[in-house]
Amino acid sequence: MVLAIRDLTLEDLPSVTAIYKDAVLTGTASYELDPPNLAEMTGRFTAITAKGYPYLAAIDEAGTLLGYAYASAFRTRPAYRWLVEDSIYVAEKARGLGVGKALLEGLVARCEALGFRQMVAVVGGASEASVAVHRSCGFTFAGRLDGTGFKHGQWLDTIFMQRPLGEAQATKPDLSSYPGTLA
Repeated sequence: MVLAIRDLTLEDLPSVTAIYKDAVLTGTASYELDPPNLAEMTGRFTAITAKGYPYLAAIDEAGTLLGYAYASAFRTRPAYRWLVEDSIYVAEKARGLGVGKALLEGLVARCEALGFRQMVAVVGGASEASVAVHRSCGFTFAGRLDGTGFKHGQWLDTIFMQRPLGEAQATKPDLSSYPGTLA
């Protein structure tokens, strides 16, 4: 199904906006209640990529965007700069076909190559499918926050999962190279 995982481009943003709109309106992965428009999604994309974080697209044989994933800062305090949070969204027609796993594997590889040491997944709605995808890519359970969001008329739990990247905490990082320079 997935022909390629590549860097997302500005031309992909209308499809990204549509995929995210569906996730906001029908799902629990995002705790947003109103889907952002193309201008807002463009601003978010620009802010993330301007800091050097990876933003990936999954493309099928016809060139259709099946899903996207990106890494971003988990928190903005400088000591957290070695930790990234992943976000993955898959078009409804492509769910359950391995697109999310392909995106996550690509994102993990890219973040390791960039020098990040840990990746965290914040699983909104405690989605079993998202937990399974993360577990298949080496993530382990790191915690659960009960009743943290209210959406679609119900209280939602949030699950945290974590995966070490590269040398993780086994060595001290190089503060003079990326992501040390993100401070």
